[in-house]
Amino acid sequence: MRGYATQYEDVYLTGGCRTAFADFGGVLAAISPTDLGIAVARDSLDRAGVAADEVDLVVASSLAQASFDALYLPRHIGLYANIPHDVPALFAHRLCGSGFELLTQAADALTLNRGDRVLCVGAESMSRNPIASYSSRTGIKLGQSPDFRDFLWESLHDTAPDLQMGGTAENLARDYQIDREATDSLAAASFAKAAAAQARGFFAGEITPLENCSYEVDGYSPRKLRLTGGQKRFDADNHIRPTDAQALAKLRPVFGGVQTAGNSSAIVDGAAAMTVVSGRTRQDLETAPSTRFLASATVGVPPHIMGIGPATAIAKLLAATELGLDDIDLFEINEAFGAQVLACLAELDLDQGRVNVNGGAIALGHPLAATGLRCTLTLARQLAENGGRLGIAAACIGGGQGMAVLIENLV
Repeated sequence: MRGYATQYEDVYLTGGCRTAFADFGGVLAAISPTDLGIAVARDSLDRAGVAADEVDLVVASSLAQASFDALYLPRHIGLYANIPHDVPALFAHRLCGSGFELLTQAADALTLNRGDRVLCVGAESMSRNPIASYSSRTGIKLGQSPDFRDFLWESLHDTAPDLQMGGTAENLARDYQIDREATDSLAAASFAKAAAAQARGFFAGEITPLENCSYEVDGYSPRKLRLTGGQKRFDADNHIRPTDAQALAKLRPVFGGVQTAGNSSAIVDGAAAMTVVSGRTRQDLETAPSTRFLASATVGVPPHIMGIGPATAIAKLLAATELGLDDIDLFEINEAFGAQVLACLAELDLDQGRVNVNGGAIALGHPLAATGLRCTLTLARQLAENGGRLGIAAACIGGGQGMAVLIENLV
């Protein structure tokens, strides 16, 4: 098996937080991902007990260019989180695995003694994906129409295998003999578990509430965060809703098979952040981080079945750490598509009862660059809540890749 896995000796996660996730075109639709990122960056450092001027590196991700200053996103997040200008910032991009890549980049930096405190931020505005033309820069000939297209929709099409991402899930449904009923059943369970977790306040512990505000830092232009629809505070995921298998069964297939809008990941806006620290820093913090980052694995898989990536990455991770599935207490596998998750469970022969125990992206949503951080944060909190020790979070990656990370609860 190609790809690579890296184990870490003395790397810890702290200060994890995220915004609530908002439905496409909803309350966060007018907000730049940079401003969403600043909100969680500031909160992460506060939760971690790490001063902004102690941060050694910022690593951030956002997939689509959702604002005209998108190229500066990591730098601006750092500066407006009050991190000194002499601290460098890095843009990381591994599609839906970007959140995991941020943690891996941070762990690598600490291992290479590039610092002791790294701020990781993933922010995504699906609503602000542009209507774009890549062929009009040099002019439009007489009689031609400008070639403007929906970037969000077009980006879901992998031109190498000539497939929509949903089409890759349909391939897995065929290969693993997954039917519509099973796919809808997984989706209904995701909504039910997420609704129960929200009702008992589980998600509230990881959410950074958003209110209309301005970010002002000496020497720089002020930035503003403004919620839409007259809403003054946003602090709860709004895609979670009562959804049973009967309601899901009424939806039409989108890709000609088992996948519908209801059993695929929700399109949402949101951001997440985490502070990654070395053992030296852990000892100095007022509240010692309770999560250790043990290992990360990255693999490639055939693009036409890209959704199998989590299974391959988990297998790579377990082989590298000499662990078995039974050694892992909980799993968080990103629910890009219902059939894709079921295929991974079948490939691994993994019990669904240990996976996404508080729901997944079908119910919560999948803000691409933030998802890996969200999965890791939720997993860490789940382990702490039930006293589990080891957990794995994983995601498939468009184009044919997979990533998985292994964490340890120290409480």
